[in-house]
Amino acid sequence: MLTYLSTALPRFTSLAARLLALQCALRTDARGRVRLPAGLLCGMRLRGQREVWHELADAGWLEMPNFRSVPVQMRLLDAAVLDQAPSRRSRCRAAHWALHPAPLLLPATPPALRLTALVLAAHTSVHAQHCIDMDILTRLCGHSSQQIEELLDRLVAIRILRAWLRHRGTDEVLWHLPNHRHETASL
Repeated sequence: MLTYLSTALPRFTSLAARLLALQCALRTDARGRVRLPAGLLCGMRLRGQREVWHELADAGWLEMPNFRSVPVQMRLLDAAVLDQAPSRRSRCRAAHWALHPAPLLLPATPPALRLTALVLAAHTSVHAQHCIDMDILTRLCGHSSQQIEELLDRLVAIRILRAWLRHRGTDEVLWHLPNHRHETASL
């Protein structure tokens, strides 16, 4: 779904709008209708932020919702979202996981950090070292490579990542997760 959204949404779409679009795409029914509970929008810190909705509506991706209804309801206008392969049940699980992307669980953070951590979590492997091509990372996050590097530094500073490195020869971003086993053993 992250790949689909990276092509379906305009490049200048804000990170908050991308996170909202992800939840809408994963929670849509077979007819493109979406219902988002008020608690979900509050938890995402998007309740009352109409400019995010306007971004997606101006891009022709969804109809503006009626904000007086609870839950917030709208219809997605991009028919391609309905052609995505996962079943409705799988998409609901993915929508929940996108809010809590294990193993990169975040405290309340800005959308830029949340989206970056989500993309990294989606590309985290069972190996100790994880990697993704910088071009893919920038496309999926909607950032420049300089912005990505700053966000990765911030993820290290708040201990979501232990370390990261950009391999200049292959242009891959490599990262290590904190070793929670050693942290809990020392407590």
